Amino acid sequence: MNYFQTLKFGSKKLKLNDINTHILDSELLLSYALNLQREQVLTNLDAKIKKSRFNFFKKLLHRRQKKEPIAYIINKKEFWKNNFYVNRDVLIPRPETEIIVEEILKFIKPNSSKSLLDVGTGSGCIIISIIKERLNCLATAIDVSKKALNIAKFNAKMHHLINKINFVNIDIDKIQDNKYDFIISNPPYIKKLNLSKLDDSVKLFEPYIALEAGIDGLREIKKIIKKSNKLLKRNGKLIFEIGEYQSMNVKNILNDNGYYINKVVNDISSVPRVIISTKIN
Repeated sequence: MNYFQTLKFGSKKLKLNDINTHILDSELLLSYALNLQREQVLTNLDAKIKKSRFNFFKKLLHRRQKKEPIAYIINKKEFWKNNFYVNRDVLIPRPETEIIVEEILKFIKPNSSKSLLDVGTGSGCIIISIIKERLNCLATAIDVSKKALNIAKFNAKMHHLINKINFVNIDIDKIQDNKYDFIISNPPYIKKLNLSKLDDSVKLFEPYIALEAGIDGLREIKKIIKKSNKLLKRNGKLIFEIGEYQSMNVKNILNDNGYYINKVVNDISSVPRVIISTKIN
């Protein structure tokens, strides 16, 4: 069997399990099974596949048929301009979260030195992406999950930034007063009752702790807003991701806690996704 026939085999299997991205997924899984770039596979479709590689490919397909996300199967996800190691201990980085990186880089000049706190760092993709472009900045990244923090540290080492970011296993509530220029976060913001409505690939595989945020979906956001008021320098900025239909409530909470709202940035689907605010008192 050659690569072309193998791809067709994989695509058909996935299509039967209602995987909409069956063609792309088959290509990604075969590339991983062969330890080749996707382009190398697609430009060598007549090449024969070894039986051992084909059997490995079938195992990968079986995992995907059960709706396991590609990122967890191949332990890799691209975010901003880089690849990050991921597994089921961390949330899979999403394109909409790149808005945080994009926006914060507008505030920090290339050679300036600012202090940043990343709350709930997960894979570390946000803070690593920022520091990689602003090497004079100092960063602390916190997470309540030790397993997630280990992944973040691994990614920092992979990107040669382990000495630039201080990783701490702690909740934001426990941080002693320290003054930061920026606090950033992609916090949990899914309502408890809405978890069951999520796609199988999310609710069955991604870490519950990184998704669930109480009855109103605002438990962690409220905590971050309140505590950040004590941790930010005057005129320091709080930049974080929110869920759909949360914009109005979050803006009210920010106003009640002494923040000026600079702007709300919509994602590609026109959903209000990232709020940028400034501590004014």
